[in-house]
Amino acid sequence: MESMLNKLKSTVTKVTADMTSAVMGNPVTREFEVGRHIASGGPGMCWRIYNGTKKSTKQEVAVFVFDKKTVEKYQKFDKDQIIESLKRGVQQLTRLRHPRLLTVQHPLEESRDCLAFCTEPVFASLSNVLGQWDNLPSPVPTDIKDYKLYDVETKYGLLQISEGLSFLHSGVKMVHGNLCLENVILNKSGAWKIMGFDFSISSTNPSDAEPKYSCKEWEPNLPPLCLPNPEYLAPEYILSVSCDSASDMYSLGVVMHAVFNEGKPVFQVNKHDIFKSFSRQLDQLSRLSPTMLNKIPEEVREHVKMLLSVTPNVRPDADQMTKIPFFDDVGAVTLAYFDSLFQRDNLQKSQFYKNLPKVLPKLPKRVVVYRILPALTSEFMNPDMVPFVLPNVLLIAEECTKDEYVRLILPDLSPVFKQQEPVQILLIFLQKMDLLLTKTPPEDIKNSVLPMVYRALEAPSIQIQELCLNIIPTFANLIEYPSMKNALIPRVKSACLQTSSLAVRVNSLVCLGKILEYLDKWYVIDEILPFLQQIPSREPAVLMGVLGIYKCTFSHKKLGIPKEHLAAKSLPHLVSLSIDNNLNLNQFNSFMAVIKDMLTRMEAEHKTKLEQLHSMQEQQRSMNINTSQTNQSEETKRTPSPGNQVRGHFLDNEGRGDCPDMSLTLEEKQRLAKEQEQAAKLRNQPALAPQSIKPATPSTQAKDLTSSLLNNMTSLGSLSLTSPPRPGLIQSSTISAYPSTNPMGSMVSNGYNPTMGFQTGGLGMRGPGPYGGMATTTSTPNFGALTHNQGSTNTPDMSALDSLFTSNKPKVSLNQMAPPKPTPGTTATPWLNQFGSAQPSQTAPMQGAPLAMGGVTSGFGMQANPFFSPQNFSQPTAAPGMNAGGGLRHSSSVNNDLKDLFG
Repeated sequence: MESMLNKLKSTVTKVTADMTSAVMGNPVTREFEVGRHIASGGPGMCWRIYNGTKKSTKQEVAVFVFDKKTVEKYQKFDKDQIIESLKRGVQQLTRLRHPRLLTVQHPLEESRDCLAFCTEPVFASLSNVLGQWDNLPSPVPTDIKDYKLYDVETKYGLLQISEGLSFLHSGVKMVHGNLCLENVILNKSGAWKIMGFDFSISSTNPSDAEPKYSCKEWEPNLPPLCLPNPEYLAPEYILSVSCDSASDMYSLGVVMHAVFNEGKPVFQVNKHDIFKSFSRQLDQLSRLSPTMLNKIPEEVREHVKMLLSVTPNVRPDADQMTKIPFFDDVGAVTLAYFDSLFQRDNLQKSQFYKNLPKVLPKLPKRVVVYRILPALTSEFMNPDMVPFVLPNVLLIAEECTKDEYVRLILPDLSPVFKQQEPVQILLIFLQKMDLLLTKTPPEDIKNSVLPMVYRALEAPSIQIQELCLNIIPTFANLIEYPSMKNALIPRVKSACLQTSSLAVRVNSLVCLGKILEYLDKWYVIDEILPFLQQIPSREPAVLMGVLGIYKCTFSHKKLGIPKEHLAAKSLPHLVSLSIDNNLNLNQFNSFMAVIKDMLTRMEAEHKTKLEQLHSMQEQQRSMNINTSQTNQSEETKRTPSPGNQVRGHFLDNEGRGDCPDMSLTLEEKQRLAKEQEQAAKLRNQPALAPQSIKPATPSTQAKDLTSSLLNNMTSLGSLSLTSPPRPGLIQSSTISAYPSTNPMGSMVSNGYNPTMGFQTGGLGMRGPGPYGGMATTTSTPNFGALTHNQGSTNTPDMSALDSLFTSNKPKVSLNQMAPPKPTPGTTATPWLNQFGSAQPSQTAPMQGAPLAMGGVTSGFGMQANPFFSPQNFSQPTAAPGMNAGGGLRHSSSVNNDLKDLFG
């Protein structure tokens, strides 16, 4: 890839350098800018052709350059001969002016390195087109390599050469002397032009009717550029050193043969032995075989054979050749007429342009675009001819690509968009509006095309307004929405309101009805429908137009009219219009049909809305009822709080509140739906039934064991009665009467060591209460025994155990949890006094059982295991040692022994 780029760069650099070196210093460069090398032509293909522009006017030109370095190989005499021959040919061409001759824009200029002159814009030489690429840039331009001549181009090109020869022979009394392919130039429009007058011969008696021409003898020693092309020369020029106009006609015959045979002449001439070659050629021409002309079209084959005749008098002259039937082709005639338009008056031109649309489809696109279109656009300078030329230009635009349209047609159309006279211009543009909006760039549409449409709507001509209103719906889909909403629709409405023409008013309503589908729904409701109520006219056609807009808006699936607008504005307006006296029966029925459809839809929509609203209200009411019933069922299961009692005053017998049913927001509806779902889940759950746990039946072995243990304790107590009391021992046992803070039970003193307690009630089940659960017990506590010893004077210090509490609970010292010190001579707590009389116990050893939380006794087979309540090891209640408060007195020795026993 890099090598290719380098090669291309080097080629461009070489070509640019060659061009710069060739033209640099030539006076032509003062007025013209020289571009790229595009073609070659002239005698021996010695002229390089460059495109260029005039600096002052930017006019496009072709620059012909002859580089003197190409003849450096010749001696000075030959070199001077070549330069003089070339200069003579250009100077002769500059003096001649005719449409069939190449037009010179700037005369020949000579510098030390080159010769240069400027002509009309050129495409290539006929020799280049037919495959001779000598002196062309490398690589050969694609447009030349791929160029193919159409039949109409060939026919008209040969006709142009014939006309050029006719001008030279009849008008100037001159023989060209070197008519060949390289001296025929195709200009940018495709016209064939003659150049190369290096060997032209003027008549020696131009004033006489019969011109005479003097011919030079062939000099084979001269350089080729100093001699005409021998392959196109007539035999008499070489053999008899004579020539006249018939010699040019022979050259025309060879050119026609070469055109139809890919650039090959009739004979190949040996330039080193020119006389012998022409002698042989003369014999062949005398008996010309038909196979040599088989590629030439049959209708012109005979004429070519006559042109190649050995006898000059047999050859037809140029005027006769221009009139042969071969050139009567419709395309050739059309192109010929365009070339002669400057000689026609407006009436002749108008007739020709009217018939031109029938011919244009028969011509090749290249011919139409590059030959006919420039001639048509040049007529835009004549306002009277624009209505005749414009349809043809737009017809050509339809066949062009968007790029060709923008490059070749739009620049000439832009001034025409602004012309308001004659009025036919607007009509033609409106009829082709879809073409203009499709191929014109958006910026030009905004600046040129749409302003023309707006002017048409505001034109004083009713015919223009009607046509514009009828055409607008056909291209409405191509107009941008902002332009339609802000510029087009307001002008259509204005035309409807301000005009005095019924046709314009009706067409305005029809136009609005057809373009409704391209508008926004709310724009139609806010702008179009209110506009209908402003129309003062009451003609039936106008009323039906109004009805049509209402019907289109109402029935269109993208638009539609809301029921609120139907009820408040549309239906009242239509009802008032429907009873107008100008309407006939069918028109009234049309109004009523639309009104009924509107009423039916409005009824259905509003009924649906009310049904939905009613359904939502019923659903909300059902949710309220379910919620109330759920709340009532929960109230029956728990003690009603004051707040619930107060709320009950606001509920009726059905559980509904006295407050009016208010519309709920979306959040409230969602919350009620969640509550209803939660209530349904609660209703579906099975009810919780209390489960009773049967207490373990005490075995006789456990009962006997307890009795034996009590007997042992009694014997131990009797043995230690005589022992002196030990200092520091607690003389009595106490049981805390406060509810325990332990969730598994109560901390109970063992009666012998205040810091040692048993957790009771942790496995029991409580009855219904603030903490739930069920409790089962087999004994009734005797609170009569829960009294403090009157003789106890010291409260044990339990502050050492404060560190056992966790950090996430408030710290309460164990000193604060100790039972309060009773006042001597009084009972421990008045609350305990109400239980002073001991209740009968089912099991004797369970007297004085500890209380669980909430004052409920704890038990899990406790009557079978006395170790859960050490205080049960006190003396029997019938012992005479019971004090006045119902408490038990123990000796210090018994306490010590029990302490040793239980650790």
